[in-house]
Amino acid sequence: MTVQYEIVHTTVYRYRQPVSFGEHRVMFRPRDSHDLRVLATDLQVSPTSQVRMIQDPHSNSVALVQPDGKASELEIVCRFTIEHAHTNNEELPLSPSAEVFPFAYSVEERFDLEQYLRPHYDDPGGHLTAWARQFLRTDGLTGTRELLFKMNQFIRNNFSYAARDEEGTQAPQETLKRSTGSCRDFALLMMEAVRRLGVATRFVSGYLYDPALDGGDADATVGAGATHAWLQAYLPGAGWVPFDPTNNLTGGNQLIRVGVARDPSQAAPISGSWYGEADDYLGMTVNVAVHRL
Repeated sequence: MTVQYEIVHTTVYRYRQPVSFGEHRVMFRPRDSHDLRVLATDLQVSPTSQVRMIQDPHSNSVALVQPDGKASELEIVCRFTIEHAHTNNEELPLSPSAEVFPFAYSVEERFDLEQYLRPHYDDPGGHLTAWARQFLRTDGLTGTRELLFKMNQFIRNNFSYAARDEEGTQAPQETLKRSTGSCRDFALLMMEAVRRLGVATRFVSGYLYDPALDGGDADATVGAGATHAWLQAYLPGAGWVPFDPTNNLTGGNQLIRVGVARDPSQAAPISGSWYGEADDYLGMTVNVAVHRL
């Protein structure tokens, strides 16, 4: 079963007086694959700008936007129509050798997954490793998918969501200590914890469809109306499998991929520079509307 969505992503930067702009990197376009097709795209920038489309090292689509002249407002509006196929995490069979944890990747897989297997944050005292190991069964064998499901659900049930407008992501140890964070923080926490158990993971940025916005399912999903983040774990036989610890989602067609990376800093939806006085910057607004067609 496939569904079609219209996505409108609007970002507006405002300044006290006209400023000049450096190049901006815009990562808004959904990532095509067998389960997601981009049917139509449109990018509008004000003031007028030079736009180049490239692929980054992870094959994400990136628009390089160079605004012309000075302005007191920079508005970037992206509109997409996509077709998304439903995917069920539990229906993706694992290789027999990977059904029970721990498992070993093949030599070829380890070469390709090296950057996604290596933790990127220190774990002084081993607190993150100890936290991750609590999801291993002590009364028998631990199923690989069971382990990831339990961790995904635990974060949803025991951590408090707190939206943050500032750039960047909390260190996993900080999220663990505070038991609160944004979707980016929860994704990074689970990524780093799972990496310490020897499972390859990568960060995913994108959009989240909430049926309640269209008068459908009333169950709230956190992250709708803005950009969203989750992770994928590489499981032999199933490939890259999604986990959204913010909402305890493990597939379906609500998660709309845009960018994948080994670290959240590589998948920022937008980044760039401007030149003016320090107090010229007045703020930024972001609005994401995702509607089922």
